Amino acid sequence: MTLNLIIFTRYPEPGKTKTRLIPALGEVGAADLQKQMTEHTILQVQELQNISAITVEVRFAGGNWQLMQNWLGVGFVYQTQGEGDLGERMMRSLVDAFSNNAEQVIIIGTDCPGLNSQILASAFDQLQTSDLVLGPAIDGGYYLIGLKKPILDLFTSISWGTNQVLSQTVTIAQELHLSFVNLPTLADVDRPEDLLVWEQCTLINGH
Repeated sequence: MTLNLIIFTRYPEPGKTKTRLIPALGEVGAADLQKQMTEHTILQVQELQNISAITVEVRFAGGNWQLMQNWLGVGFVYQTQGEGDLGERMMRSLVDAFSNNAEQVIIIGTDCPGLNSQILASAFDQLQTSDLVLGPAIDGGYYLIGLKKPILDLFTSISWGTNQVLSQTVTIAQELHLSFVNLPTLADVDRPEDLLVWEQCTLINGH
């Protein structure tokens, strides 16, 4: 079975990334946090790669292919996210993956320090018996979505960047009679008040 994991991230250029954290951290500090959080996510993904044959693709915004490869290494496929809102960019990545014969595709971001290799492995396991897997975030969004085919309705008419994203997605899934399962709810790091989540994670992991 061809398993595909897509990581959505952004090149850590000061002023262009984690902008909601700039008031607390400054432009360089916010970019550095983006860098650290992406590297933390990559470590979890590499742990999964050690025990499971998955193809990993990094969909990036900002920077370029060479900068991304110099930063994160040669072990991944790199592709730009392209134009459009988050839904359009995720749809594009799903369509590409399934057209390249992927049988299960999971998309994650890099904002959720609690996302680990066990949760990722569980997400792929759950996809064997469910149409849709979601990783709910405390703020009302999701940190992970997994599918066995590109169901594009799940990415249209969603109020991206709001606390309605998860509930709107679930409503559409129910209307389409999809079987779906939720993974553990995790906190993501978007705003100054979320920084404690990252500090706790780094204490636990000794980063």
